[in-house]
Amino acid sequence: MPNLILCIGDKNLSSWSMRPWIALEQSGIPFEEVLIRLKQDDTRESILKHSPSGRVPSLKHGDLLIWDSLAILEYLAETFPSARLWPQAPDARAYARTICAEMHSGFLAMRTQLPLNSSTKKPCPELTEATREDLKRIEELWRECRQKYGASGPLLFGNFTSADAFFAPVVLRLENYSVEVGECTRAYMKSVLELSSVRKWIAGAKAEVGKA
Repeated sequence: MPNLILCIGDKNLSSWSMRPWIALEQSGIPFEEVLIRLKQDDTRESILKHSPSGRVPSLKHGDLLIWDSLAILEYLAETFPSARLWPQAPDARAYARTICAEMHSGFLAMRTQLPLNSSTKKPCPELTEATREDLKRIEELWRECRQKYGASGPLLFGNFTSADAFFAPVVLRLENYSVEVGECTRAYMKSVLELSSVRKWIAGAKAEVGKA
């Protein structure tokens, strides 16, 4: 089988890159990383060599190229079923796909006001009403997942799934901006931050900043 090649942006900055990266890493699926530094004069030119959209991440597998984070996770789940990147029960699987799609297309206020910075803690800004509404909705989703589907483990659906990969950048935002959250959210954040893949991502981000 051809090698998987995942093209990503800076670990310190690219939340979309983080999602498939930690899904691959946490699942033990071998892959080659191509990292392109963002906000450089040649960034777009470099990305276009790997992604027709001019954005990261992208995944190359033989002759196949996928350039969207959610599509990448769907492909990985189909190609590596033993990784169980979606919950096994149909209702839980449908719910997981729904919340990933909501994250994929929504929460713009939160993403704008609290941009990802994987390596450094920053003061929490005065949150806008739109950001507060986004965070309230995210906490509701996490609480519902834990209550309905999380009995088998500490993550959204018990064991690690694509849903945890999709919300991991939010966990880093809440942690590094010291956003006040509820008890259920804090417990879930702790579990995500303890994942080996997330620890490795953070270490990579700190190494990037050290080289800058």
